[in-house]
Parts: sequence; C-alpha cells; structure tokens
Amino acid sequence: MHRKLPRKCGWKTSQSFSRIAGGAFAFLLLASVPAMAQKPAYPARPIRVIVPFAPGGGTDVLARVLTQKVAEALNASIVIDNRGGSGGIIGCEIAAKSAPDGYTLAFDTASYTTRAALYSLPFNPVADITAITQAFTSGYILVLPPGNGVPAKSVKELIAYATANPGKLNYGSSGVGSFLHLGTELFLMTGNIKMNHVPYKGAGPALNDLMGSQIQFVLGSLTVAGPLVKASRLRGLAVTTSKRWPDFPDMPAAAETLPGYEAAVWYGLWGPKNLPKPVVTLWHREVTRILGLPELKPRWVAEGVDTVGSAPAAFLQLIKTDIAKWTQVASQANLRVKGQGAD
Repeated sequence: MHRKLPRKCGWKTSQSFSRIAGGAFAFLLLASVPAMAQKPAYPARPIRVIVPFAPGGGTDVLARVLTQKVAEALNASIVIDNRGGSGGIIGCEIAAKSAPDGYTLAFDTASYTTRAALYSLPFNPVADITAITQAFTSGYILVLPPGNGVPAKSVKELIAYATANPGKLNYGSSGVGSFLHLGTELFLMTGNIKMNHVPYKGAGPALNDLMGSQIQFVLGSLTVAGPLVKASRLRGLAVTTSKRWPDFPDMPAAAETLPGYEAAVWYGLWGPKNLPKPVVTLWHREVTRILGLPELKPRWVAEGVDTVGSAPAAFLQLIKTDIAKWTQVASQANLRVKGQGAD
C-alpha cells in the first residue's frame, strides 16, 4: 500500500518545477535578445553601384556625387563599379542578374532604352529590374559648324535647306545605335528630311569634325557643345528638350518648330527585380533629399542636368515609354544592328 504524499509537499514540488521551467524560459528569452539585437541592418556591407560606362564621363561624375552623399547619410561604404563595353549592356546585365538584396544597383542613362530598342538583350529591360528613381534630366543642342556652309539660323531654315539639298548634309553620332543616332533620326523623321549618317567612336570626335566642317550637323551635349555655342565656335539652333533649357533661355526648343519632337536624356537608379521595398524606399528618399540640397545646385547646373527625383512607378513607366518610342524610330529608320552596342 503506497503512502500518499502530504498535500503540502506536492505543492512545493509543483512550485519548484514551475520556478525551474520559468527560469529556463527566461534564460532562453534573454539569450535570444542579443542575437536579435545583433541582426545587421541594411546596409551591413559595402554597396556596389554599377555605372555601365568608363570612368570620367558625365554619368560617372553624377553617380559619384550622389553616392558619396548617400554613403555619408547612411554611414556606409558605396563603391562605383565602372563596367563599360557593348554600349553598356555588360554592366546592366551584371546588375539585372545580381542578388536582389540591395547590394548591387545600377546608375544609367536613357541609352538604356535605345539598347533595348535595337538589341536582343540577355535580360528583360522591364521585367528583370526594379526602378528606384529618375534622378536627372538633360538634353542636347542641335549644332552646325561655325562657318556659312549651311546657311541656317533656325530649325525651320535647316529643314528648308535640307529639303532643297537632299543627300548633301552629313550628321555625326557617337556610334550606330547610340542615343545620338536615334535622337537625330527622330529629328529627321519629324522634319521629313534626309541626311547621311556618319558614326564615330564617341561624341567628342564627332564634334571635332563638326568644328572642322567635315560634317554639317550634330546633337551636342549641353556640357560640351553648350560652352562652344556661347563662345560662337559652334552655331546652336535649338535644344532637344520639350521646353527651353534654363541655361539657354534665348534658344528655342526644337519642339517649337516640330511639335512632338523630344530627345531628352534621363539619368536614373535601378536594381534587379524583387528588390526589397524598404531598400527601394531608403534609396529613393535619400536620393531625392540630396537632389534638393541647395549647395549642390551649382554642381547640377555645371553638369548640364536638372533634378527630377521621380517615384519608382513613374520611372518604370518612363522606361517603358522610351523603349516603345525608340523601337518605333529604329523600325521606321530600318535599323538592324548586330554585334556590340554603341555608347
């Protein structure tokens, strides 16, 4: 016959067990707090921003100014990775196929959309990316040689001269399939005129030949051709943006003569698809904040850009619209580009 334990003794045993179990649970809970607290927040390691062009160009300069300020704000290390080649396709492929963790992004220009219009890319230029923001916008100047070889002082006069002299004028670009190539073709289509295309290995050589009157027409950048126009070393007719450019208030937009014509350049930040929303929000917030810093405004003017800071959805829509636009231009111009792209 078993002897029953006193009720008092059973209560103590139960109480002891509860204390032990509670203590173990508290220990485990406290032990997990440091682990949770030590979980690294973004960014926990260096961030790579790919610029798909060689160092020293306008895109590279803008990317470095922006990322330096973002790095300071986040107390992070941000490295610019210049991946030139194939007109920017190589660098963009690396960015698009990287892990969607926010540690590899890309800073590119509107030439991203002309590549998509002309080449079979190794990734989908819309579905395989996450748009973050269009940071800047810019444009070009329609420029002629300084001499009197082409007696035109306006877009209207240039169109009239080209119409009266079919096949006589040559225009230069930075290469077959480049933004300057398609931007000029769009101008010719809108004005219903013809010129001969002379591709160069960059915009610089094209401008040099224009100044020597070896070619008659070029879309020159605001930062390079602009000062030459102001110094009367080139003749500027109009800007390619939809409206007049602030730094050239007396120069009309080509659209004032040719409604609908626009060859505006954007500079924007994007990453691979499925980029975490907090990462997108963080970068968008910091970039737009930096774009509005008063002390940087003279720098943006010097680089020939105007700030935008669009929402991710708006930037993605711009990319879609531009790809469709330049695809149509390439089709109408019967452009069939093979091999490597042009910068």
